[in-house]
Amino acid sequence: MSITRSPIQPCLWFDDTLEEAARFYTGIFPNSSIDHLSRYGDAGPGTPGSVMAGEFTLDGMTFRGINGGPAFPFTEAISFSIACRDQSEVDYYWDSLADGGEESVCGWLKDRFGLSWQIVPVRLYELVADPVPERAMAATRAMLGMRRIVVAELEAAADAAVGTAAPG
Repeated sequence: MSITRSPIQPCLWFDDTLEEAARFYTGIFPNSSIDHLSRYGDAGPGTPGSVMAGEFTLDGMTFRGINGGPAFPFTEAISFSIACRDQSEVDYYWDSLADGGEESVCGWLKDRFGLSWQIVPVRLYELVADPVPERAMAATRAMLGMRRIVVAELEAAADAAVGTAAPG
């Protein structure tokens, strides 16, 4: 059987929580599954039966993971961005991924495993690229003052910058 997938896949280094993380993430994202977990055997360097490595799919994207120990924790230098259709999707991913983690600013958070996520409504991209510079700057300033991105507040800031609602 041949599996078609991208030749480029993220590989995440966990201390010793790969299986827990894979279950957490696949419980949040649609079209997700734990595809394979390799466990140490009796002769392996790890505890027999404990997870060594594995693959899981989140909304169609395959991730590899290893339990490599505490030497290399996650940092914000690598993050995953979720483009959300609307505020309810922003709220869902924010609440789910921040549970047990740490909220940051400008739509960023760290989940309980220390992995960074950007929860971004598509509307933010539209507003910061608005052809009216005052609207774009106002939306950007509003975003910079937020933790979780709130679409209605972005739109209100953009509209207030020119004293009227956006055409459309």
